[in-house]
Amino acid sequence: MRLRPDPFIIALLVAAVVASFVPATGNGLDALKLASMVAIGLLFFLYGARLSTGETLAGIRHWRLHAVVLGTTFVVFPVLGLGAQLLEPGFLTPGLAAGVLLLCLVPSTVQSCVVYTRIAGGNVAGAVVSASMSNLIGVFLTPALVALLMTSDARVDAGAVLRIVLQLFAPFVLGQLLRPLIGDVVARHDIRLRLYDRSSIVLVVFVAFSEGAEADVWSSLTIWSVLAVAAVCAMLLGIAMGWTVLIGRALGFARADRIPILFCGSNKSLASGLPIASVLFAGGDVALIVLPLMLYHQMQIITGAVIAGRLARTKPA
Repeated sequence: MRLRPDPFIIALLVAAVVASFVPATGNGLDALKLASMVAIGLLFFLYGARLSTGETLAGIRHWRLHAVVLGTTFVVFPVLGLGAQLLEPGFLTPGLAAGVLLLCLVPSTVQSCVVYTRIAGGNVAGAVVSASMSNLIGVFLTPALVALLMTSDARVDAGAVLRIVLQLFAPFVLGQLLRPLIGDVVARHDIRLRLYDRSSIVLVVFVAFSEGAEADVWSSLTIWSVLAVAAVCAMLLGIAMGWTVLIGRALGFARADRIPILFCGSNKSLASGLPIASVLFAGGDVALIVLPLMLYHQMQIITGAVIAGRLARTKPA
């Protein structure tokens, strides 16, 4: 199987590199911050408008599947993240170690989990509901976990949680409420809206890395430290995928259900993680803290594409 470069991954890398060397500053940066907040709010509004009531009802009855996915996302991953803190300072710098822990606290991604589940011949309705539940619960649970496990790194108070709810949860609910009116329009323009999804995340990355460059956080990084955090991210992805495969089989799930457990349980969301991080962490520190999440996200996209393709070729007739 020949892998072609993913334009989204390339766009993320370009945004990070350009913002690191030619960052937005001053009023321009302030304007981009506001634009990124609006863009992410609209992104979650569209998520809500896309999620059909029929898919939700069809997927909700698979409560055991959702329990495994949520347990992996918000219990198993945080334990792995705490374990990774033992690698500081010998292997990971303090900032990157904090970023690895944050990576382990954010919810699952939606779009890629659903796409890969569909390609692999899995339970698509289950993937839609599991990934959506993960994101909605994560709006509240991720800040709580950050407050519990990252007290020295983050600022978590009622105001921060309210900002996250208004930026992510409220638009999603509004999209669900307006789905009867706009659902058909959203479905007709799905391809264009997917381009918008990715563009909005690229914008958030550019803003985060511009703030990092302005605060000179990159002076603390070396090639070795970047390679070290990349190795840790690869290890986490391997453990997460191995765990989801084993737990799915051990609990007797059918093949169709093991597939969304694999993808939804092992994936982490940039779309949710970046705005949550931008609210909870101070200015320039955001870029350093979200770097592990960016690396992990790219690894999960590439690995997921390979695995989904192989599962598609081996699915029962």
